[in-house]
Amino acid sequence: MHSNPTHSNGYHHQQQQQSGGDRRPAMTHRERVRRGPRGSSRLRESRDGHDGAAGLRVSGQKQQQRPPCTDFDMAYFHSYAHVGIHEEMIKDRVRTDTYRAAIMQHQSSIAGKVYAVDASEIAIQANEVVKANNLSDTVIVLHGRVEDVEIEEEVDVIISEWMGYMLLYESMLGSVIIARDRWLKPGGLILPSTATLYMAPVTHPDRYSDSIDFWRNVYGIDMSAIMPLAKQCAFEEPCVETIVGENILTWPHVVKHVDCYTVTISELESVTTRFNFKSMMRAPLHGFAFWFDVEFSGPAISPNNNQTTSLLTDTHPVDGSQRKKRTNPNEALVLSTAPEDPPTHWQQTLIYFYDPIEVEQDQLIEGSVTLSQSKENPRFMNIHLEYASGGRSFVKESVMR
Repeated sequence: MHSNPTHSNGYHHQQQQQSGGDRRPAMTHRERVRRGPRGSSRLRESRDGHDGAAGLRVSGQKQQQRPPCTDFDMAYFHSYAHVGIHEEMIKDRVRTDTYRAAIMQHQSSIAGKVYAVDASEIAIQANEVVKANNLSDTVIVLHGRVEDVEIEEEVDVIISEWMGYMLLYESMLGSVIIARDRWLKPGGLILPSTATLYMAPVTHPDRYSDSIDFWRNVYGIDMSAIMPLAKQCAFEEPCVETIVGENILTWPHVVKHVDCYTVTISELESVTTRFNFKSMMRAPLHGFAFWFDVEFSGPAISPNNNQTTSLLTDTHPVDGSQRKKRTNPNEALVLSTAPEDPPTHWQQTLIYFYDPIEVEQDQLIEGSVTLSQSKENPRFMNIHLEYASGGRSFVKESVMR
């Protein structure tokens, strides 16, 4: 199974292995939305084999305050019940092959009994897939939120595909953090282990021409009066699209580095960074692009017992350099959504200016960006961008819904 980009919707698998070294919970958890929540399928398996919203009790653990399930959450989970969302993600070969490689690389920690949780109705179909493949003795699928399901034991592995557009869109990582704090054994494995969000200034004349300059002459008619409205319609909100390395004007800047073993929910509510770029060429500056990498590395602490439980829920250098998938099977894998790498369904996220800025080679581009969860709906992202170049300063605010 795969898990879609949705935070509370997380698709989680918990595995128990009766022999071998200390195995870690594998939780797969995924959430993403393209113009609205992208679906997320989260499956939970209960050790007593009962499907449904009721789950497993974690013995000896403190009761944590759990966030309520809002109307926004319910609508979000419902969106992930559509098979098309899962089809899009499964057909993303870069994404799926990298996760498969990471699972196979750590299969000794993952093999065994799996608990899978999903808050969307896709959990029902997932359970049928489990039965059709004669895996009912290994995989138990539960329909419910990570925040609400209870498990009797700690887990060894958490595998989750939680990344949204611009990495943090949809606030999916919160469910992984909750699962980590409730169930992950000391020294347990989290896949992916780290994530890094990057940004860089871009030039994209073709995109601007197709959307804006087109109105200057429409079959011989001057329709430039429409251009202000065209700019607003085309560039008011972030754009999810594919660009190439030639569109990038500078080396990227690290907006946020996430260590999945230590990151907190409060840390993700608002992220601010200051940037200072120097253009490598003379070109019109049309906006900023954002992309991310995630790294699948080994456990923080070596395993120390012979029992294995896995929870399957559906990074990078901070110096701006890009890391590729490793050829050494003992090294970490990297899934990159960078413009110079093979395209994924995440593509890149672009914040376009209403009007381009002409920059010279070596001209400075500086400012700050703040990404924060919307108070209207935490799954939305508010973007506050301040930038200056050539003695001119600007502010751009937008919301990714």
